[in-house]
Amino acid sequence: MVSQILNFGTPAPIDVQVTGTDLEKTTDFATRLLRELRQVPGVADPRMQQANNAPQLRFEADRSRIAQYGLTEQSVTNALATSLAGTGTTAPNFWLNPANNVSYGMVTQTPEYRVDSMSKLENLPVTGGSGPLQVLGGLGHFVRTSTPAVLSQYNVLPTIDLFAAVQNRDLGAVSHDVQKIVDQNMKYLPRGTVVTLRGQTVTMNTAFSGLGFGLIGAIVLIYLLIVVNFQSWLDPFVIITALPAALAGIVWMLFTTGTTLSVPALTGAIMCMGVATANSILVVSFARERLAVTGDPIRAAVEAGFVRFRPVLMTALAMIIGMSPLALGLGEGGEQNAPLGRAVIGGLIFATGATLIFVPVVFSILHGRSSARNASHSHSGLKSGDVYA
Repeated sequence: MVSQILNFGTPAPIDVQVTGTDLEKTTDFATRLLRELRQVPGVADPRMQQANNAPQLRFEADRSRIAQYGLTEQSVTNALATSLAGTGTTAPNFWLNPANNVSYGMVTQTPEYRVDSMSKLENLPVTGGSGPLQVLGGLGHFVRTSTPAVLSQYNVLPTIDLFAAVQNRDLGAVSHDVQKIVDQNMKYLPRGTVVTLRGQTVTMNTAFSGLGFGLIGAIVLIYLLIVVNFQSWLDPFVIITALPAALAGIVWMLFTTGTTLSVPALTGAIMCMGVATANSILVVSFARERLAVTGDPIRAAVEAGFVRFRPVLMTALAMIIGMSPLALGLGEGGEQNAPLGRAVIGGLIFATGATLIFVPVVFSILHGRSSARNASHSHSGLKSGDVYA
């Protein structure tokens, strides 16, 4: 039930929907797609929802013979419908029980054991004309054919659904291969037919794009917020240089553990960005204080790395240890949120190393260049002043 809700009502995560005006051509094209979908690695239980091979008996009425007996095709239809399906729809009738004043539906139908063979079916009586009673077999003949077992429509047009599940591969990779097959077969697409990939794939792509933009937006907003607080464009850039290492750690951890990219993993990535930024702020803010005191960027960076080593390591270890049970995926349903914990742990491992080593190096380089540039400007200003004097 949960999977079907995530699939927007479809019984499988992958739904290739073929919609067209000509049902026969649409079915042929869908059959071609289904034959190729079965060859995709990771596709499990591919099937066509609207199977077109359900057995059917069609009665071919002889119009001239029916007219001789004063009958019409409606008389034949009513006789078949009454015998096989009852009169509940064609001629509804109700009986009012005077004892309790409750109405009960009255249905007339031929018992099934009386129409369990072709000979008995051909002996069904047909009335309605001015002539004598006729039997069904004398008014035409039966033809064995096939028909679609399920008829579906989308925007009033006939629709064929190709459903498939996923096994031993992630949904994104399988959906990519399915979309590639659809694109390769577009040259065989009949006129007026549209092919659309629906199901949980649409939900996945929407969620991934939203969380991807959210991750980028989080980094941008973090940078702008630090700019306002530090009143500088340089130091916030130094702070966010630890974030690429965090992203690399997330990718490394997911790859090492064989975890696919998912919504919980992206959520953990956004969470990791905040913790990594907080640790980097600790180092850079202390380095700024020491730079104002000593005036030496390298010395300030080294002191910041040593002094802030313990609080940064404590913060990262607290988050890593806290996420470890979640990353192990223990208990029922624990594997659903395991990617979140693994993403946070991998990102913080790399981000902590970058915060304690890479960020101080970047701080010393950028502030060293800034100090050299300011010194050269002040030196050139003094020389011009001496000449002017």
